[in-house]
Amino acid sequence: MNSINTENLSIAYEEKLIVKGLDMCIPKGKITTIIGPNGCGKSTLLKAVGRILKPKDGIVYLNGEDIHNLTTKEIAQKMAILPQSPQAPSGLTVGELVAYGRFPHQKGFGKLKEEDKEIIQWALEVTKILEFETTIVDNLSGGQRQRVWIAMALAQGTDLILLDEPTTYLDLSYQLEVLELLYNLNKKQNKTIVMVLHDLNLASRFADHMVAIRCGEIISHGDPEKVMTPEILKEVFNIDAHIVRDPRKGCLTCISYDLIKNKNNMCAKICGGMNI
Repeated sequence: MNSINTENLSIAYEEKLIVKGLDMCIPKGKITTIIGPNGCGKSTLLKAVGRILKPKDGIVYLNGEDIHNLTTKEIAQKMAILPQSPQAPSGLTVGELVAYGRFPHQKGFGKLKEEDKEIIQWALEVTKILEFETTIVDNLSGGQRQRVWIAMALAQGTDLILLDEPTTYLDLSYQLEVLELLYNLNKKQNKTIVMVLHDLNLASRFADHMVAIRCGEIISHGDPEKVMTPEILKEVFNIDAHIVRDPRKGCLTCISYDLIKNKNNMCAKICGGMNI
């Protein structure tokens, strides 16, 4: 069963076509990582799936429903979205930010009910930031702040969480901390996780399903064994990759690569170097 389906999806910025005729399936209850070179349309695709961007053509289905037939509140009750480098209003505490996750379930400007407070406390506990509940968000480390945003997403009570490069600007230990948290949420809470990731080895290590994109088109999709191959990485990233099996985790890992210099970078030409 799929959580998200796209059908002939095309997305454009003004007249520049970024994603064209894309058919994609995101399996329910799994971790999906989306990989591809800069400017290939990964973030654009995630925004369209989250209804932040309106597609030029095609349909996005959420659990079988056209997302454009759903209200904004209905979307927020079914899907949580974390953009790249989200910013909290200055002076906001951790508890206050996480409480924003309950807004889709409130009527008007109603106060938090006891049920809302219990869910907020659960979100703080499961992300291991309960001790920071009264701390100003700006005073936290990068990894701790990322946990706060994930806690807010959990407080929404959705089964689906979309994250655009959740490990950006984090050091190695914080990257693992965030990804292991998402992994546990998937395995223990059955959350469907969809992430755009730049690090190929982390994408392979934590994914059940991978989608490799180049120039707004899917080059390969499936489990990491199918996608994390020298042939696919050559086509997607224009590199000659040496892939081995990680002796600790058993996942496929790229330990070295060289640039294939005699092949034109058509994706950069098509996308014009945009951060998409």
